[in-house]
Amino acid sequence: MSSAVPSPNPWLALTGVAIASFLGCIDFTIVNTALPALSQELGIGLQQSQWLITAFVMALSTFMVSAGRLADLFGRRRLMLAAMLLFGLASLAAGLSHSLATLVFWRVVQGLSCAVLYTASSAIVSNAFDEARRGRAIGLLFSANGLGLAIGPVAGGLLVATLGWRWVFLLNVPLIAIGLLLCWRHVRESAAEGDGQRLDLPGLALLSLSLPLWVLLLVQGGNWGWSSPSVLALFALALLFSGLLVWTERRVPAPLLRFDFLARPAFTGACLATGGLAFFYCPAFLLMPLYLAEVRGLDAASVGLLLLPTTAVLALLSPWAGRWADRHGTRPVLLAGFVLLAASALLQTRFASDSAWPLVIAAFALMGAGWACVLGPSTVAAMASVPAQDAGVAMGMSWTFHNLAGALGLAITAVLFQHSGSAFVSGYQNTMVLLAAASGLVLLGLVVLVNRARPLASVDSV
Repeated sequence: MSSAVPSPNPWLALTGVAIASFLGCIDFTIVNTALPALSQELGIGLQQSQWLITAFVMALSTFMVSAGRLADLFGRRRLMLAAMLLFGLASLAAGLSHSLATLVFWRVVQGLSCAVLYTASSAIVSNAFDEARRGRAIGLLFSANGLGLAIGPVAGGLLVATLGWRWVFLLNVPLIAIGLLLCWRHVRESAAEGDGQRLDLPGLALLSLSLPLWVLLLVQGGNWGWSSPSVLALFALALLFSGLLVWTERRVPAPLLRFDFLARPAFTGACLATGGLAFFYCPAFLLMPLYLAEVRGLDAASVGLLLLPTTAVLALLSPWAGRWADRHGTRPVLLAGFVLLAASALLQTRFASDSAWPLVIAAFALMGAGWACVLGPSTVAAMASVPAQDAGVAMGMSWTFHNLAGALGLAITAVLFQHSGSAFVSGYQNTMVLLAAASGLVLLGLVVLVNRARPLASVDSV
């Protein structure tokens, strides 16, 4: 007598993957609000504690493409489960750490595992659903991702105030365990198919050398001085290793980085869109809470409530944006997204110490709507523009653009504030002018790429 084993449920698979991806995204921003309490307990300066963010971003950006390639080669389910387990262990160890060096080490491990959580998750969800439901499912996934990015500072503040900074890390453990069990039971294995699938070790080594240098340059360049010897040396090394990487990848039979993908307007448009989004939200979501707290004098609870027009709209509209992309292609959704982001930035250029609250709420809501229109559909566009066996590489490359563009946005914002002196509102307005202009340029770039794209499916994927 035999009992039938229930088939995997794609919606439960999506739930498990979304939990893991949500935790990876919230860890990107939640640590910021824990830094003062963490620094005080460990007896370190705030500038030293910034390495907890820098180390995470460097590890995440460095391993993003490699994670996608490893998932394609060795199985997305297998690598996802391993990364979830590693993330849970790293979170537990970080929460129990008693020195900065130990905490930075476990933040690096978190960053490496989050690279898998970001890249393999979309490919897994794409494989679990048919084409008619894929955009909606990925929209739901990125609704969870966007919510994680957006509520990180608020959740971090609440956890630090009630339970202490260690719970910023420890709370990950039971949540990732739930996601791990769901993925173990309901995620189907998938991997790249075809001949010539291998790991590009020279490309992996050069990428691991060049990307951390670029991230370090963008994150610390303003603090060290852009013309300082250390920054100039970093820039020279980054250029050298990047040049060797490009030279190598054009000659190996199975490259880690597929530069030929950039010749596809659909893929280039997807990278431009996700990079433009990160360039916008990383500075904007850093400055918006500061404007509410420092300029308008609100307490932490009120700041969290006034950020809801962004976070709630992002979470509510992401599935709708996915359904719109299913029906009409990703192109109109992405274009609408950057129109909304530009409109939000233009409204925020009018912020002052006594701006009307309806203006503030409208600007924040427009940002959430634009964020929702770009976050998920840009991922759908990237994966739809390449063969299925290269989905992990495409996802890794597009998210690498995403992370580097976010770091660049933060670096340029720091320069703008340095030239604004002590006038926060002036620096805020200048940053929003920059973000409005950048959104307009991305919008123009997407239109140009649409005109260059060949007819049929590739046009709809831009």
